[in-house]
Amino acid sequence: MGYRPQRSSLASSKSSMTWGSFESTAPSYRSSVSSHPSMVSISSVYTMGLPSPPLSPSFSSTFITQQKLRSTAPPPPVFQRLPPEIYDCILRQLTVFHMEPASMSCESCRLRDLCALALVDRRWDRAVRPRLYGRIHLVGNDSALQVKKFKLKTGVRLKLLRRTLRERRVLAHYVREIKVPRLQPDGENSAITERSRKQVPPGLMDLEQVDQFLHFHDAWDSLSTLFLSSHKQGVLERDIFVQTLHRLPSLQHLCISNFDMDDFDDVTLQLLPPLQSLRLQDLAGITFWGLSEFSRTRSSQCIRQLSLIHLDIKYLSAISNLLLHLASLQRFTLVQESSPEVTAGELVFQPIVASQQLRYLHWDILLPGSGNENLANSIRAGGFPNLRTIRAPSDHNGLLQMVCRPRAQIILPSDKYSKAYRTTDQITPDGLTRTLFKARKQAQKRIEDARKAAMYRVIIEEDGVVQEMFDIEGYMGTVGSKITYTLESDVPGSDNALIDFPDLVNGTKEVSPRDGCTGMWNASHHTGKKWWSHTERYRYHPVDLRRFF
Repeated sequence: MGYRPQRSSLASSKSSMTWGSFESTAPSYRSSVSSHPSMVSISSVYTMGLPSPPLSPSFSSTFITQQKLRSTAPPPPVFQRLPPEIYDCILRQLTVFHMEPASMSCESCRLRDLCALALVDRRWDRAVRPRLYGRIHLVGNDSALQVKKFKLKTGVRLKLLRRTLRERRVLAHYVREIKVPRLQPDGENSAITERSRKQVPPGLMDLEQVDQFLHFHDAWDSLSTLFLSSHKQGVLERDIFVQTLHRLPSLQHLCISNFDMDDFDDVTLQLLPPLQSLRLQDLAGITFWGLSEFSRTRSSQCIRQLSLIHLDIKYLSAISNLLLHLASLQRFTLVQESSPEVTAGELVFQPIVASQQLRYLHWDILLPGSGNENLANSIRAGGFPNLRTIRAPSDHNGLLQMVCRPRAQIILPSDKYSKAYRTTDQITPDGLTRTLFKARKQAQKRIEDARKAAMYRVIIEEDGVVQEMFDIEGYMGTVGSKITYTLESDVPGSDNALIDFPDLVNGTKEVSPRDGCTGMWNASHHTGKKWWSHTERYRYHPVDLRRFF
């Protein structure tokens, strides 16, 4: 008895199957689906071990044609098959090419190349967007064409950027760092700027203003570095200081400068949150007693970097307590005019100041006193076993240079171009100075004077007759010391040792660059000057905020 499977809806009405043989009748060869044998029936027979049925010529030719079309289709572009990590690697290298110190390029050239890459395709656009808007540096003046087109005197690029970020909020989410250009006051703006400088602060804030000011910081959960400087014009009470800082859970690095004693004093210092870096500068309310008490607070035990600048610490015991009790301190900076002295009648044991974990010390006491001598004696007594670097621009008589390892040369080849040749800034009536050029010149002179005197003389005799005699030159320093004596600036090319607020906010070079970039380095580009040329702008190099601590 024969077996007849059910017909599929796609099978022809004249197609039939039997158990013993496969039969198919097709009166005409058409390209329609209904003219072919049932695909379900074919697969059923094939699974039972029977030979595969012959396909109609039209079905075979269609299948071959599709295979040929697939084989001749062009492959996708190579950049569409690359992983995102390759895009990131290319963009990182492009940034290094434009922004490295030896580069002839600038920020405008970098943005131009990023815009060109974003226009290649969507994959490049997705890769470029975070780098194009993640770090926005608007350097130098606006181009004359932009000023004429938008009929604005200044801030054309800044206003265009603000409009773009407001209209496209997706791009605004990429922004992590922004630097605005230095705006030139002109006409009415100049008068407004001058009036704002002379304007007296309105006074203390009322309760509503205080509450509003504090709520401004509620969303700053990720803020890690904060600089507060009043320039002797701000009014910020002690309670507002403390409440504001405690609303910043991620705060690790804090710099406070130029506040009156009514705003920031010893009590405020005791209430600071736990920090890793702290810089206190020009604060009249901080005393040696407040620093000693601060060293015993629980929040001070996390501090790794501490800078005390122009606080006029009178007694060396305050500095000794800080170095002794701050268990995590690795970098310490002290800059002031007068020398901290030992209290009269105090019993002194060496080392007077000591720190077991300190690795870097910047010690700058302008006026001569016993501070440098006490520090040098403490180093000789083993008070700083892990100290590796000392920077002392005001090293009177080379007391600190003597306890460091000897150096053959400390002056730099670029010192002959130093501004110290043409200016007398930072020179006191007594002839004392803090410029690094003068400090290096004096340190080099001490090295050369030590060489003139023979430290050892080797005499070779034979039978009581002197055959040869060698003089070993002297040196400045201590052989076997692990401490390096350095006189290099935080800001390359500067005569000031410490980085300060003007180095961060001063934009004078951007307004009138002497050696700016116009894109000339890419003048060989085949598209011509319209592609590579732009308004001359200063080669801006971002300041590393970690140098402030």
